[in-house]
Amino acid sequence: MTTLQQITSCMDAYDPDALAVDQARAVVRAFLTPVATSERVAVRSALGRVLGEDIVSTLDVPAHDNSAMDGYALLHADLAPQGETVLRLAGSAYAGRQFEGKLGKGECVRIMTGAVMPEGTDTVVIQELVQAAGDSVCIPAGQKRGQNRRLAGEDLAVGKPVLRTGSAVGPAQLGLLASLGLAEVAVRRRLRVAFFSTGDELCSVGTQLAPGEVYDSNRYTLYGMLSRLGCDIIDMGVVRDDPASLEHALRTAAADADAVITSGGVSVGEADFIRELLARLGEVVFWKIAMKPGRPMAFGKIEHAGNAAHFFGLPGNPVAVMVTFYQFVREALLALSGRSGDCTLPLLQVPCTAAIRKNPGRTEFQRGTLARDAQGLWSVSPTGAQGSGVLRSMSEANCFIVIEHARGPVKPGEAVQVQLFDGLI
Repeated sequence: MTTLQQITSCMDAYDPDALAVDQARAVVRAFLTPVATSERVAVRSALGRVLGEDIVSTLDVPAHDNSAMDGYALLHADLAPQGETVLRLAGSAYAGRQFEGKLGKGECVRIMTGAVMPEGTDTVVIQELVQAAGDSVCIPAGQKRGQNRRLAGEDLAVGKPVLRTGSAVGPAQLGLLASLGLAEVAVRRRLRVAFFSTGDELCSVGTQLAPGEVYDSNRYTLYGMLSRLGCDIIDMGVVRDDPASLEHALRTAAADADAVITSGGVSVGEADFIRELLARLGEVVFWKIAMKPGRPMAFGKIEHAGNAAHFFGLPGNPVAVMVTFYQFVREALLALSGRSGDCTLPLLQVPCTAAIRKNPGRTEFQRGTLARDAQGLWSVSPTGAQGSGVLRSMSEANCFIVIEHARGPVKPGEAVQVQLFDGLI
């Protein structure tokens, strides 16, 4: 099995004290092993899960040629080459109740959307174009053969793949599964994620703050972000800055989880014991990632009781926790859950309304507000104070302004990259 050290040794300009964001993502991706266990669940319960099997169609959808519009079904060959054509109305066809007769030459059938095309017809003319009087129907010129007709198997065809293993199941996928008549489907088991905060200064909500204490907000943001990903969550609370307590928490978490996330304890400081513990418990590389906020972060694996868990040691500042989660942990957890394809967050380019100070050599993630002006043009503005402890700025923003590693200051009006919060926060 490839080790983390082997992966990083192959990287150009690898520097654990100043790892670029793109390099860090590459290391994480290369070291992930997705869960392989699947379980069968009711189709509705598959929403938000990852498929554990290929879905192959066992029937044609639709099962028959049918009408895409309300109108009149006819044989295109019965229409005059030029000018109008008068046909005789032979009956009606409804969705769920088809026309049972047999059409003669020069006849048509009144048909509703979704109704089976009568035998001998190949074209539907929408009702708004037709003039009907009694059993006479006048069809205008210019109709195309096969118009407004859905073919059998046009959506799904027997024997053809519908969805692949690793596909995320959303509302559209639920509909596809239901259209095949499936009551159950195999999905990957939910990812188990354990998390805790570290620090003697942390106080649980609902209790009185002592001098020097702060309420632990990081576990609540982590809970929210993990819930959005559909993980089974193991909240281990606050662990004090004590080597024995931290080691016990890490071993307990690693024994039962696929991933372990901590906040705090990975920066340089006298009370940061996690660095030493991880060296004993598993394979970990500590990064001082060239980014702001979120410079101190650890990634690797820890093992206990026969189980190996991926480890993400996040900074302690609230905004840095959210930034590092969305830039590294989110994508990693989706990949671990078995999701196929690219799970990275999309980037959009828009003008920035204000100047932003920045030095080349690190990637910055500033909180911003994306808005549209009266002419319908989009732009982004930074949301005031950008300190990594200013969590209010995250609640006021609707996007990250992503300023690339090599880029310097941003001038007003220059294009910048943005990542939308919509669907994340």
